[in-house]
Amino acid sequence: MNKFKNILFVLVVVAFISQLLIMDTKESKTNHKPMVSLSTFSLYDIAKHISGDTFELVMIMPFGVDAHSFEPTPKLMAKIHDSLLVVYSGAGLEPWTDGFDFKNKPIDMSKHVILKQLDVNNHHEHSNKSGVSTDPHYWLDIGNMIKATNLIADELIKILPMNKGLYIKNRDLYIAMLKQLDKDYKKKLSTCTKNTIVVNHNAFSYLANRYGFNIEALSGLSPEAEPSPKNMIRLIEDVKEHNLSIVFFESFVSDRAIKSIAKEAHVKADVLQPLGNITADEANQNLSFEDIMRQNLTKFSKALNCQ
Repeated sequence: MNKFKNILFVLVVVAFISQLLIMDTKESKTNHKPMVSLSTFSLYDIAKHISGDTFELVMIMPFGVDAHSFEPTPKLMAKIHDSLLVVYSGAGLEPWTDGFDFKNKPIDMSKHVILKQLDVNNHHEHSNKSGVSTDPHYWLDIGNMIKATNLIADELIKILPMNKGLYIKNRDLYIAMLKQLDKDYKKKLSTCTKNTIVVNHNAFSYLANRYGFNIEALSGLSPEAEPSPKNMIRLIEDVKEHNLSIVFFESFVSDRAIKSIAKEAHVKADVLQPLGNITADEANQNLSFEDIMRQNLTKFSKALNCQ
């Protein structure tokens, strides 16, 4: 009799544990969020603000990695492959997308925004036979960010239509922020007594074009390009000619050449953030696109001697 009771007890325990496992499996399936991958910080920031916590968002580039030279690992490639939506920057910024077998829907955002062409003969950059190169840093134009925001919101609604109201509300808030940012840039940079910014890498032509100042760059569009002595001499002369007090470099690019120019021209050197990616420290501070754009505005206004 005792043996029968023991067997019955074991069966009850097994049944109870099995039921818990079934409930846990159902719950995990219910809580599973659809995965969306985005290749640059600006695109990731849009999706983060629109989606809330309703998606598993994958920032394809790890924080602290240069966008121009990044190649995803096999593990990351698997995540990209399994994502219901992959939004990448395009315009030649991600060579790894060439020939990549996307399982679901990929979006090349550069095909949905207005791209700026640069005459590379004046910007010290290699390009096609016509001497024209496409600048991939289009997210620094607020108009392009608004276009990207609308598109990403539409795509998230297609995946989770039950959250349409939330996504539209968050989209509108994000666009309102972008428009205010644009107004603040226009207001602040309309009062400047100088009109030239010196940088090591020409990632800021969209900003310069939108707000009416000039960019003089050491290495054109390619941050890896080795600066020539001729270009360094040219920039030193530009700094002196425009009576500048500061020159800029980027977080992911060697600051050696630009600091050498600053020393030779007796001016300061500081960092600007082109927002293709952010540093690990900026990520730990949970800085947003808006936060960093406002930091950049403070630096631009100081360098351009704005009132």
